[in-house]
Amino acid sequence: MSSETQVRTTAEPASATDAEFAARAEAFGARMLELVNDGFLTLMVSIGHQTGLFDVMRTLPPATSADIARAANLQERYVRECLSALTVGKIVDYEPGARTFALPPEHAAALTRAAGPENIAAFAQYIPLAASVESEIVDCFRNGGGVPYSKYGRFQQLMAEESAAIHDVALIDTTIALVPGLPERLREGIAVADVGCGSGHALNLLGREFPASRFVGYDFSEEGVGSGRAEAAAMGVTNTSFEVRDVTDLRVSEEFDLITAFDAIHDQAHPAQVLHGIAEALKPDGTFLMVDIQASSNLEDNMDLPLGPGMYAISTMHCMTVSLALDGDGLGTMWGEQVATRMLHEAGFASVDVEHIDADIFNSYYIARK
Repeated sequence: MSSETQVRTTAEPASATDAEFAARAEAFGARMLELVNDGFLTLMVSIGHQTGLFDVMRTLPPATSADIARAANLQERYVRECLSALTVGKIVDYEPGARTFALPPEHAAALTRAAGPENIAAFAQYIPLAASVESEIVDCFRNGGGVPYSKYGRFQQLMAEESAAIHDVALIDTTIALVPGLPERLREGIAVADVGCGSGHALNLLGREFPASRFVGYDFSEEGVGSGRAEAAAMGVTNTSFEVRDVTDLRVSEEFDLITAFDAIHDQAHPAQVLHGIAEALKPDGTFLMVDIQASSNLEDNMDLPLGPGMYAISTMHCMTVSLALDGDGLGTMWGEQVATRMLHEAGFASVDVEHIDADIFNSYYIARK
């Protein structure tokens, strides 16, 4: 075989291979076009949630954009354009003759506040939030470092909304009941701390339900602590308190019967140090209830995870980078059950059980004891 023939054979695949390549390229091009369309559509879903558009449409029969705008107290021109995007995106139905729009009940079950933790539209708000720091993240790719928590203006609000939807449904009757005997102990009266309490809604729900127990929430966010105090006052809860504190250094020894952490540990600059501090703050027979992202620590095991791409993206755009901004470990959202269990053992917990609940597809529930 001549060198000319060899070169031609290498550079010019057989026609069947060419056809396979073209089919794969066409399919991937279609996938990318779908991805870009869905990205823009997600913004419309986020706006539909924030403006209450979906909640109003759930209660209406098929209606014109003018009628929907009037019912939602919104501007018709914006409503019409948004509904058009949602129509071609197969989210709302449209009747051309009457020019009416309708939200099918089966879609409302995933798009309205009435859906509680099943409301995916609320989660869509994280897309524009992440996009707001895109240029800073690009700079981090090139120069290292991280984007500080202060750059994420609505993050506290979104987290509060997301967690409240789950806690309102499951915290008292399901989550607390995962720990044998815990509801009874809370009714009798124990000391409880919530690490990374955010806006404090979970702690206030517990305080209202179990008035004999004492609850304290720690968070470095003054906004979150202020929200917790305001909600406690509005709810008439008097057995909860909130403190601005860096939980990396709790400075507490054997004080609490129960410590909780709801989706907070993976965001910490130094999570191992936080876990050690939690173990030290618990009484010898105390329990640590940690709620964190449901995933494997192994990438290959997350290929079919429903929110896998979104969770890795959220990690890149928020959880990992806010840690790195503090010269932290950059653990990231997807540390997974294997790493989490190992770190809990290394922090001093002899027993670690992992549970899951139907009301929360996002999280795993760790019950750790010394």
